[in-house]
Amino acid sequence: MDNTRASLINRIWTSVKIMLGLMVAWLVISQYFGGHRAESARAAILDRFQQQRNSRVIAMIHRQETVSLFGVPVSSSISVDDSEAILRAIRLTPPDRPIDLILHTPGGLLLAAEQIAKALVDHKGKVTVFVPHYAMSGGTLMALAADQIVMDPNAVLGPVDPQIGDMPAASIIRVVEMKKPPAVGDEMLVLADMAVKARVQTTTFVVEVLLKHLPKEKAISLATVLSDGRFTHDFPIMVESARELGLPISTDMPPIIYELMDLYPQTGAGRPSVFYVPLRRTFGDRPGRDTSPSAGEKKP
Repeated sequence: MDNTRASLINRIWTSVKIMLGLMVAWLVISQYFGGHRAESARAAILDRFQQQRNSRVIAMIHRQETVSLFGVPVSSSISVDDSEAILRAIRLTPPDRPIDLILHTPGGLLLAAEQIAKALVDHKGKVTVFVPHYAMSGGTLMALAADQIVMDPNAVLGPVDPQIGDMPAASIIRVVEMKKPPAVGDEMLVLADMAVKARVQTTTFVVEVLLKHLPKEKAISLATVLSDGRFTHDFPIMVESARELGLPISTDMPPIIYELMDLYPQTGAGRPSVFYVPLRRTFGDRPGRDTSPSAGEKKP
């Protein structure tokens, strides 16, 4: 009896292990091929939009991902990897060819956003930024470098005031001013010193970006409004407010942008957030070969 019972338990345990192995294999295979199909569909839409506009189209779309196997939320934001990919795409674009940048981002690393904004400012061809939903903080900084910003009627931009750790630089300075230095600890005084420098550096950089389109006085005024901390960092700048600030806003959003956004559901992690497809050579293009990958810029 004991032998029969042990044999039955072994068979059940073997069956369970086989079923678990098949489930894991199915999850891995479905996620791999599902992700490949999604990337191919995104690349096809970007290529179609690129041909329609005769431009270089770059998409930087950050979602909050959900890892399917464990259900762990993973936030995505502007990183050095993103700036490397976008700078490479810009470098591979002929100087006079327009650039269309599709942005959907909560912001992220200031250094990366500044690198991208500077490259967009230096590009000779027309730069258009499309904001289907939101481009906050560093995303707004990149949008300021555009000749035209195309926003969905309900899309938003945001302030570009610097943050020190998880605290607004303007609020750190305000605390020291209110309590006076003798009543503040050394660590807070160090943060306040950093905050002052961060505000000056950010405002100066924003002015340099805005000088591409605005006279000096207007550029200084707008840079101050966006970076001095008068708003909370997540304050939504709607279309009407952006126009009142003097930004070149259009709401003529091409439907193909929404098609692209539909291909970015809450999916598993592991895909690149920056995509672009190779330009098709036409007569008159400068010599050189665009070797950019068709499904996006992947990092090892």
